[in-house]
Amino acid sequence: MQTFLHGRDLIGDLDFSKEEVETVLDVAFDLKRKRALNESTAILRDKVLAMLFFFSSTRTRGSFEAGMAHLGGHAAFIESKTTQISHGDTPKEIGEIFGRYFDGIAIRHVDWGIGNGYLNEVAKYSRVPVLNMQCDIYHPFQCLADLMTIVEKKGRDLRRKKMVVSWAYAASYQKPMSVPQSLILQMPRFGLDVVLAHPPEFKLMPEIMEMAQEQARRYGAGFEVTDDMEAAFKDADIIYAKSWGAMVHTPDAAQGAEIIKKYSHWITDERKMALAKPDAIYMHPLPADRNIEVTDGVMDGPHSVVYDEAENRMHAQEAVMALTMS
Repeated sequence: MQTFLHGRDLIGDLDFSKEEVETVLDVAFDLKRKRALNESTAILRDKVLAMLFFFSSTRTRGSFEAGMAHLGGHAAFIESKTTQISHGDTPKEIGEIFGRYFDGIAIRHVDWGIGNGYLNEVAKYSRVPVLNMQCDIYHPFQCLADLMTIVEKKGRDLRRKKMVVSWAYAASYQKPMSVPQSLILQMPRFGLDVVLAHPPEFKLMPEIMEMAQEQARRYGAGFEVTDDMEAAFKDADIIYAKSWGAMVHTPDAAQGAEIIKKYSHWITDERKMALAKPDAIYMHPLPADRNIEVTDGVMDGPHSVVYDEAENRMHAQEAVMALTMS
């Protein structure tokens, strides 16, 4: 167990080694157990987390705020548009100043080609940990919660379990690709055989694909790519199907929206779920476009673990905050 994570940033999924991720899981499960028993977990008493949002949020804001309260600290919600950040505060100034006001800085910034660079620039000048609440490349806390949920449902030994990370149709907007990219980086480290399914125009970033293939080789896991959603679902243990944008193919939002319309049949429905193993689980980070991205029958059905997954965001985040900010 790697126990000394004090002061560490978590911006990309590979910032923590596999052993350090295992430590995070151990702490997260312990904090979840203590919450069930109503035991005190005031590890971060008198500590304050800055939560800086450039993008809307439901679960992320709620889980970080609740998590800091459970740890005995406080989370300050800061919205970029209602502060001087929208009128000239630079990443350097945020890192320098917030690093003196707060004990940790959490940021959500998903603008394509901008978000990850912003987080790293703030981290360069911050004396306290910078935590990635989602950027254009990574969503590490969602991925940690997903891993925690998979361990709960499928056990610690995940070798030879088949996990499908699939694109799905959604009409709302071109969603960030950070969730699938985090999944394909992290899950092979724990032995999961990952099958990535998407239409041709919805490729992930080439450098992320190379890193994912390297993790699969290193840990002896499978990694396949297909453009056939139904073939991917066959005999799967875990189905993780969500929409993401065509930013690698074209950064033009209007063109991306037109491309998306071609693939409305990429919906997770009961017929496709029946192709997976009988005890397969369905996962989604939420919010989902119901009956467009996934049917009500799957979202609310016996395979769905989306609410356990959402709860585990809080426990996983508490674990990282406790380890890095204490």
